[in-house]
Amino acid sequence: MKSKIIIFIIALLVIFQFFGEKTPYQEPTSADLFAVENAPEEVKLLIQKNCYDCHSNQVNYPWYSNVAPVSWWLQDHINEGREHLNFSNWVDYKADKKAHKMEEAWEEVEEEEMPLPSYTYVHWEANLSEAEKQVLIDWFKEIEGKYKAG
Repeated sequence: MKSKIIIFIIALLVIFQFFGEKTPYQEPTSADLFAVENAPEEVKLLIQKNCYDCHSNQVNYPWYSNVAPVSWWLQDHINEGREHLNFSNWVDYKADKKAHKMEEAWEEVEEEEMPLPSYTYVHWEANLSEAEKQVLIDWFKEIEGKYKAG
């Protein structure tokens, strides 16, 4: 009986691998944040390393994104992140929305809500130093001010 249960569970896990899909990587376009906003190289690298996997169309999927049901959770997380902010569609936002998104961005970094702890647990390189946090906060505030002034 125990072996039948184990075989059933293994069969289910194998079947799960055929369901779900990933959004394919898309090269940056003229709608991308960095096609519109002039950012220092340090800022650009920090945002791409710490934000783009969930907040852009330039997702670098890790190996475990091919293993269901983890892949489903991961894709749902990415979709949700893009709903809140998608840097790949930056030009589609109106000025007041851009200002609001930048305000949210610096607040999330300042309050250590972003990058998410679940992300930094697996992507240890995404843990921001205090200096890196301040660089991002300052730049996000600068862009927020640009669109508030408008």
